[in-house]
Amino acid sequence: MSSSAPLKIGITCYPTVGGSGILAAELGTELLARGHEVHFISYEKPFRLPADHPRVFFHPVTVNTYGLFKYPDYTLPLSVRMAEVARDHRLDILHVHYAVPHATAAILAREMLPPDHPVRIVTTLHGTDTTLLGRDPGYGPAIRHALERSDAITTVSEFLRRETINHLGVRCPIDVIHNFFEPGTPGRSRAEVRRELGVGDEALILHISNLRPVKRIDLLLEAAARIRPTDRFKLLIVAGEDFAPFQADVRRLGLEGRVIVRERINRVEDFLQAADLAMFSSETESFCLAILEAMCFGVPSVSTAVGGIPEVVADGTTGCLVPFGDPDALAAAAGRLVSDPALRQRLGAAGRTRAAELFSAARIVPRYVDLYRRVMDTPPSSGQV
Repeated sequence: MSSSAPLKIGITCYPTVGGSGILAAELGTELLARGHEVHFISYEKPFRLPADHPRVFFHPVTVNTYGLFKYPDYTLPLSVRMAEVARDHRLDILHVHYAVPHATAAILAREMLPPDHPVRIVTTLHGTDTTLLGRDPGYGPAIRHALERSDAITTVSEFLRRETINHLGVRCPIDVIHNFFEPGTPGRSRAEVRRELGVGDEALILHISNLRPVKRIDLLLEAAARIRPTDRFKLLIVAGEDFAPFQADVRRLGLEGRVIVRERINRVEDFLQAADLAMFSSETESFCLAILEAMCFGVPSVSTAVGGIPEVVADGTTGCLVPFGDPDALAAAAGRLVSDPALRQRLGAAGRTRAAELFSAARIVPRYVDLYRRVMDTPPSSGQV
């Protein structure tokens, strides 16, 4: 294949709110802009995928609920749909995000295709398929098999590459390709957004996440309650899921009037530009895309020094890192930034520069394209190492 010929790429991801779905949708959009043909295959459109893009192909997967099965099966219908799309559109690559069940389904799909159509499989790991499911004896061997049958494996951080080798014993080469973020244009001015949120002269602290247990919202709220002075900030939580389970903590900690919640927001640019700093209390993170999103808008972060976050944040230069599980340390670091606008501006400017230099679409997307072309120039994986 010519090194400049457009590629035909199928992308499968979890379409719900989360870093993997955001990355997959943004990658597809960037590949389209570079002249490639992109087909999304999933049970729903990824939530960040532009609904009106004239060249976005979306192929829904129908999940049946047969009485024969106690639980609905997704892997087999997904594999069939992948095979159909790969055959009908002559796909070159199936790029799957998460090993389970997506890489397994892609391997099944490839087995269904005729020998003259050896579609290549690229698997990108985002975290829990290694750090959680990879430790489970009911999943680990299947994940390892799926990875070793892939034509290429990528992880979003060096941390996750090491974890994958250590916990799964994968012997194949693993490329580290970090996440990227290409910010869109906010729809409203900073002043308009802050006015709508009821924020005046206070510093606006931003947290963006899907609220899953690993995000440790309990620690986030504990830290917020300890920030001094208490009347100099408000905490905006942009939640990918229902925040109601945490309202009791808000009341218990006396944070009524300090915490603002917005749920299931598709585009976060309005809130990023309105923020003064961001705060994250995660127990582990493979990368933390929300930190990068904030950096792109010159918003410094206070976060736990876990997982791949130290690969994103230069401690003391673009943000502040503290040990996990220490709400006092989080509160103290956030309090310094709340009280020192000049420090916020200095860290934020450095973060914006770091984001542009290391984590932009211009830097990251060509690495995926180079990887696609590399696997197209090699025989399909047989699973032998």
